[in-house]
Amino acid sequence: MKLQLILSAALFAGVIAARATTAPAVAPAGTNASPEATMTALFGDPVIVKGKGFTIKQSALDEVMTGAKANAAAQGQQLPQEFTIAILNQLITIQCLLQQATAADRLAGAAEADLQYTNLAKRFGSREAFLRQLKAVGMTEDELRAKATQEAVAKATLKRELNINVTDAQAQAFYAKHTAEFEQPETAHVRHILLMTVDPATRTPLPTNTVAAKRKQIDDLLRQIKGGADFATLARQYSEDPGSKDNGGELPEFPRGQMVPEFEAAAFSMTNGQVSDVVTSPFGYHIIKSMGRTAAKSYGFNDQLPQVNKTVADLCKNEVEAEQIKKLAPDYIKKLRTDLQVEITDPALEALDASVRAQAEAAGTNNLADPAK
Repeated sequence: MKLQLILSAALFAGVIAARATTAPAVAPAGTNASPEATMTALFGDPVIVKGKGFTIKQSALDEVMTGAKANAAAQGQQLPQEFTIAILNQLITIQCLLQQATAADRLAGAAEADLQYTNLAKRFGSREAFLRQLKAVGMTEDELRAKATQEAVAKATLKRELNINVTDAQAQAFYAKHTAEFEQPETAHVRHILLMTVDPATRTPLPTNTVAAKRKQIDDLLRQIKGGADFATLARQYSEDPGSKDNGGELPEFPRGQMVPEFEAAAFSMTNGQVSDVVTSPFGYHIIKSMGRTAAKSYGFNDQLPQVNKTVADLCKNEVEAEQIKKLAPDYIKKLRTDLQVEITDPALEALDASVRAQAEAAGTNNLADPAK
């Protein structure tokens, strides 16, 4: 789907992606320390924001920023300073809204968080694979559920406070203007074996003799597979992709544009059961086995979307809600922050926040506290 899902889904998935990207390839024995935990151990965990009823510590900001920076670096990009303040203001907005939450808001948020958790788990193919990924990145199921619930409760609170109420007619009007966006593209479902030719932490090339040895090994694995060896068994034994290794190399279905071009081209050129030759990508050497492809499909207004356990109508309402929130939220959040006496206590962050706000006001925009962003 091209349409952006609700805030909690995006941040919820981002926590997993961030930790998966930044977790060390090999942790010291008996530990599974994240970069945030390492920084906290070295420098402590000071309070950087305080308000009536809540505080925000440095580790909460670091957790999001570490993953965001790593993801940007993987794409050859750098995040601007303004991004730090945008994330900090999102965290502040969530905490401010939690202070206003009613029992009904908490019930609605908990239900939405459960749905988002279920949808995210589906992306990993099975609950077991999802739990393995959580363990690999040093996060517990309870921690992830708590984050999702906070964000969903904040959203429910904001909708109530702003009196957001989207009608069926408004949702249908949105769908009529965005029909082409409610299309599920063709997807591929594969297993793969990866032998990495770059350092997983730094992305720097491995020594030439190591790369040559891995090429010899991947060629030998391909010969075994073509000779009848079980692909999943070899993947569990030899693959260096931690996200799919324990699942026999199986990846969740994916559309075009999500994988590196070399991998994508092979995956979409095969039919069910076919095995590729050795595929070379920036990550290393792959052998890919097709588990089938799903044809593209267009969804009608009342169709159910299995990926998110919602109808197209539900998503259209979400989008109209987001538009209304974007229009109404900034003034409300500004007043709420004043009422709750929100203060950024870190001098450097306070100065950066003031600078970014001044630039936004000069440009005639103010999206810093916009929870729909």
